[in-house]
Amino acid sequence: MNDRFAFNPPSPSQAIPVASAFRRKEKTPAKTADVAEPTADSAAYTWTLVFTVILFLRPQDIFPPLQALHLAEVSAIAALISLIMGRLATQRSISRLTPELAGVLAFGFVMLLTAPFSIWMGGALGTFQELYLKVILVYLLAVNVLTSPKRLERLIWVLVVVLGYFAFRAVLDYMRGVNTVRGGTRVMGFVGGFMQNPNDMALNMVAFLPLAALVAMHNQSVFKRLVAAASGVLMMGAIVATGSRGGFLGFAAMLLVLAAFSVKKHPMFVMGGVVVVMCALPLAPSSYWNRIASIADNSKDDVQSSQARKTLMGESLDAFMENPLTGVGAGCFKDWNPKGRLEAWHEAHNVWLQVSAELGIFGFAAFLFLVMRAFYAVFQTRRLLRRRPAGAARAAKADADEWLADHTAAMAASLTGWFVCAFFASVAYNWTFYYLLVLAAAPRDILRDCAFAGRALAATADKRFATLTTARVRA
Repeated sequence: MNDRFAFNPPSPSQAIPVASAFRRKEKTPAKTADVAEPTADSAAYTWTLVFTVILFLRPQDIFPPLQALHLAEVSAIAALISLIMGRLATQRSISRLTPELAGVLAFGFVMLLTAPFSIWMGGALGTFQELYLKVILVYLLAVNVLTSPKRLERLIWVLVVVLGYFAFRAVLDYMRGVNTVRGGTRVMGFVGGFMQNPNDMALNMVAFLPLAALVAMHNQSVFKRLVAAASGVLMMGAIVATGSRGGFLGFAAMLLVLAAFSVKKHPMFVMGGVVVVMCALPLAPSSYWNRIASIADNSKDDVQSSQARKTLMGESLDAFMENPLTGVGAGCFKDWNPKGRLEAWHEAHNVWLQVSAELGIFGFAAFLFLVMRAFYAVFQTRRLLRRRPAGAARAAKADADEWLADHTAAMAASLTGWFVCAFFASVAYNWTFYYLLVLAAAPRDILRDCAFAGRALAATADKRFATLTTARVRA
């Protein structure tokens, strides 16, 4: 079954051959209509990058006067306007529709549908408006602007640099004892938002660290490779500085998957990574190892947070059992306060229990669909790469396919790390997963666009040949 429900498939002149986007320092022929990067959506793509930087770094938290400018909202609106104008100018539909985008829309629809039955309708609608509506709009943008490997590569580079800087600040603050909690043993984000909480910051570091490894392996720029490698090391340091036990488990799972996917093609890189990790282990403070040991030994948990998490698990299940169809409302579990609740005003600290308790069985099903589609998109991309026919520009094609194959390995590791960490965090409406989702699905869509364009070009050539042959016979 075709997983792309595109309104308007790209014409051959709009398609981007994957190999052409990876030809470096290579002169192109005079006629480049079929290989040049599309320009109709370039402004929307640029604004999407700007939004990404603002989303993570939150300059308005560093310079409060910027809050009046609403930089994130302005950049997102500018991107949407640019996208609409660009697609209308080229006589295309406003957006393509992929199964993942349909799932994102369906999840939002469940949030709205269950709001009237929530314990606090205003709070449920506020969660949708303040958090998830922006996710929908930006995901729609990303689906339509990530149309070439070069654009995908640039977005990954931006994420690596931004997360590297965030990790640098986290390590620096931890060393100085700034922005810390629990007696200076755990660092927080230096800005607010979805990176402020130590556990959430660790989740983001685990989820995006494989992208730093991807850039360090493949980019031809020595400077970019060094920056990516430094960012990866700093991300590991930030994971330690957060003191997150879920982050530790996710980091371990992510490393195992990344090594399993990469050891055959890049054994030296994997061995180098193992050496770096082994050398970094003795640098972790004793307080970190004591906290990690509390995973198996509750007596070493000085604040008894493990017991609180177990209590919250039971309370989340109770909320779901009492409201199996509609839940208590998006973002409203912390406000659900029946008689006898022990951990009131706390999140579920588990993404699956969060979705079940707040959105009921339909919300759980929609979110499960999105997570499964993310992993399946990685599998689909690898399958498409195996089926790619040999043809012209073999060297460039091999370069592109190798990068895309390693990209799938990085995304499998990123999704695994997120999946493990998400068992200890309420992150269903946060940005991290949706960035991973679009990064996992974009290569599959790019390859299918190329295959569609190739078939269209072949059909056009056959039609022209048949027409010329018929004309000659008649002559």
